[in-house]
Amino acid sequence: MKRNPRKLKWTKAFRKSAGKEMIVDSTLTFAARRNVPVRYNRDLVATTLKAMQRVSEIRAKRERVFYKNRMAGNKERTKAADRKLVAENEHLLPRVRASERMAAEVAEEAPMEAQMVEALPQKTRQKQKVKQRLLVAGGVEAMDVD
Repeated sequence: MKRNPRKLKWTKAFRKSAGKEMIVDSTLTFAARRNVPVRYNRDLVATTLKAMQRVSEIRAKRERVFYKNRMAGNKERTKAADRKLVAENEHLLPRVRASERMAAEVAEEAPMEAQMVEALPQKTRQKQKVKQRLLVAGGVEAMDVD
């Protein structure tokens, strides 16, 4: 069965037409076949092997840069899609109880109070140290801490 190679996702033609691989690059020309026989020369083989290694390094570096550029902005797109999904299906999320909401608000206000206490001089902080102990009966007993 004949198929169009640009429609099969695993072919090079598809990857190049979809912009998933580099199309125009000088390092790709080195991979082309040359059907011209060349007489064996030891120096030529040595320089060719060195050039092949260098070209493969350059190609790998360019492919990494190409991939990073292609994937740039991917996190923002996924976050936007996630936010949209949550907004559309908000009715499926569990409701926050009033007691939990108030506890969260108190937790947010506590760091602000801690910052105010830290701003006070050292002498006044020592006077304010009071430890509270919960009683079994349900009350609170205040104790001075030295």
